Amino acid sequence: MTAASDVGYHAQRQARWHYGEVAFWLIVLACGFLFPSRYLIMTDILRLALFAMSLDLILGYAGIVSLGHAAFFGVGAYAAGLLALHGIINEPVLALVVAGLAAMVLGFGTSFLVIRGVDLTRLMVTLGIALLLEALAERFSNVTGGTDGLQGIEMQPIFGQIPFDMFGKAGFFYSLAVLFVLFLLARRVVHSPFGLSLRAIKNNPLRAAAIGIPVNRRLIAIYTLAAFYAGIAGALFTQTTAIASLDVFAFERSADLMLVLVIGGTGYLYGGLIGAVVFRMLQELFSTITPQYWQFWIGLVLVVIVLVGRQRLHRWVLYVPNLIIRQVAGRKAVVAVPESDT
Repeated sequence: MTAASDVGYHAQRQARWHYGEVAFWLIVLACGFLFPSRYLIMTDILRLALFAMSLDLILGYAGIVSLGHAAFFGVGAYAAGLLALHGIINEPVLALVVAGLAAMVLGFGTSFLVIRGVDLTRLMVTLGIALLLEALAERFSNVTGGTDGLQGIEMQPIFGQIPFDMFGKAGFFYSLAVLFVLFLLARRVVHSPFGLSLRAIKNNPLRAAAIGIPVNRRLIAIYTLAAFYAGIAGALFTQTTAIASLDVFAFERSADLMLVLVIGGTGYLYGGLIGAVVFRMLQELFSTITPQYWQFWIGLVLVVIVLVGRQRLHRWVLYVPNLIIRQVAGRKAVVAVPESDT
């Protein structure tokens, strides 16, 4: 077997759907019917999961660290809000795509700054971009509404048929559909030759360049795609809450995103999804028990993850599901787990 065919076989094997993946999405879908009183929090989890997946595309697969990913989230949120507020595009799905494209343009424009540095430099550049956009949004308050945000946003029915309801049911299934479609696209990207080249760049950019991989172009492409995903997440936030304020650019939003990926893991698309679920559940649990100190308990959980190891925790959590699946589908069928603990 040649090296090229070996790589192709490995990529095809990784791209196959596992029983655990199908079960994961069926469980998420079932939650929409089993917990009708929790639509709002579940929709929030879906938005956060999509936002985390966008960061995982650059952090987990390309090694680009960012503390200002909220910049793209905010651009998408405000773009969707302004389109709806002024009646420029009334159809939510079309407005969602346009808002994502607006964030993608920003991502492409700033990617040339980001790829020039490494590690700490990238952190500062991405953080600076988010802070700059937040300052601009506050400066042009006649457009953004300033600290009050956009007022009077009214979302039109989805495809002209499905109206957003006050209980959040339409918003949940709408967000779930968007997340699933974008997940399929991201899954295809990371298991393609393009995705494999990103892994090579992350591991050793000099060696990747030596074997002919256009490193800068690959990084610009994935950074632009991640910005599009983050913009879609921001647009979902505005469309499902009818709110767009300066908070969408806040540093805390980017910091929470890093915590989500620490919990769920990077370089593994389900890491952002699982991390979003765990983070929001822990946040709600601890804020209910001790409203003033919930951040302390989440910090303690992160310390435990570092000390014990994420892979060991995954094995403990997935022991029973794997046992059941082996009994039903065969001894070789297991729930998908991360390849690495990066």
